[in-house]
Amino acid sequence: MNPTLPLTPDFRRLAFLAICVLFAGAFPVISRGQHKTESPSELRPGITKLDCDDEPCAAIARGRVAFFDRNLHQLGGNGRSCADCHMPSEGFQLSPAAAKARFDALVAELEHNKNADDPLFRPVDADDFRVNGEDASDYSNLVENGLVRVTMALPLNVKLIDAITDQPSDDTSVDLFRAVKPIFDVAITGPDTVPAVWPPGAPRVPIMGQDPVGPNRQGGYQHDGRFATLQEQARAAFIGHAQVSVEPPLRLLDDLAAFEQTLFSSPAVELLASVILSGSADFTEADPPLNTVEQQGKLVFNRACAQCHGGTSHPTTSTPEIAIVRPIVRYHNIQTAFPRANTDGLAQGPASLARNARTYQITLANGSVQRFTTSDPGRLLLTGQLADLGVMDIPSLRGISRTAPYFHNNSAATLEEMLDHYLAFFARVARVNPAPNLPPLLSSNGKVIDRAFINADERPALLAYLRKL
Repeated sequence: MNPTLPLTPDFRRLAFLAICVLFAGAFPVISRGQHKTESPSELRPGITKLDCDDEPCAAIARGRVAFFDRNLHQLGGNGRSCADCHMPSEGFQLSPAAAKARFDALVAELEHNKNADDPLFRPVDADDFRVNGEDASDYSNLVENGLVRVTMALPLNVKLIDAITDQPSDDTSVDLFRAVKPIFDVAITGPDTVPAVWPPGAPRVPIMGQDPVGPNRQGGYQHDGRFATLQEQARAAFIGHAQVSVEPPLRLLDDLAAFEQTLFSSPAVELLASVILSGSADFTEADPPLNTVEQQGKLVFNRACAQCHGGTSHPTTSTPEIAIVRPIVRYHNIQTAFPRANTDGLAQGPASLARNARTYQITLANGSVQRFTTSDPGRLLLTGQLADLGVMDIPSLRGISRTAPYFHNNSAATLEEMLDHYLAFFARVARVNPAPNLPPLLSSNGKVIDRAFINADERPALLAYLRKL
């Protein structure tokens, strides 16, 4: 089925709702004027424990209501709530399967109800929004890939190449399509207090007065780490995806941040977060009980994965404790954008993702000009530095078994596919940077590969451990 909705004037009208909450499965298709109201205590019962003897309780309760509220009258907006994209049933992200199920349900309902609506499908996230505006109706990326439209400003030294004229265009921004990040464990992700280790290597030369390192060198939120706080992220979502017409109040943003920081992938991670946030270095074990195979997988993780994702006791990036293995650098390019090099076994991916590639022209510090083609330039759009092409933040892996698919473009459908990609990526890195110049990603001494690669007989154990994280 072509993921294009038969948009009518009635359908395009905003369908403001009262608090409408998802307990399990996809959001229901609703009709204009249909309302459902629930008390705060009924919103996702058990998802968070509120201690109302403490001051944050009221903010958490308000944030929980706001997270599911499609009817924020004071902000205007297009009828979306945070939970429309960060679906609780999908690990607080958006999977392609869930998006397609909701699309199919909406199309079926429109057959006999012209007022049927699902706020997930708003023109602002359609593929053709830049061309057709509010008349846009092509939801291919949303339905087929589970990706939303993200508009990024182009650096002063970067131009889009017009596909017809093959010349630089006058565009000052570009539309990218990225996955909706899960929000489990945000209390212990984002920026940290560790001395900056980005960028690696020699100092960079600013181009046209732009910051050559970009924001949040110690980590941030979203795939490229461009937001320093959860409040910044929420504000951008309100403006970019909910299309609010009024500046979101600071208290609303604080409330949402307070609620989101109560969402954890497991009770053990919640306990770990309380220790980290207290300032203590007496970290608790966040792993559940492990069988023999999972214990073996944990050892493989520490050898092959910890140099980027952190040690098994705390595989994230938010604590300054030096005893915990931390990422070698904060941001990486793991070659997940398209097109990919046709070498080393890298999967070329489906046409539905490859079609998002655009050609760019970049002016370097020495005045020379280069072109590159990619579906996502990553942090290059924050710095104007070619070295940042495709570079993204390193995510936490807690709860990873419940947040498929993976990578910034949902290009790995399963954990198995994710490992396949990494093995091809490691092979490419080793080929391009042979001994004695193997990077720390692969080697502790530059000469011998003692990290990253996963042997075939280790794979089942590592997968078993990842599914327990």
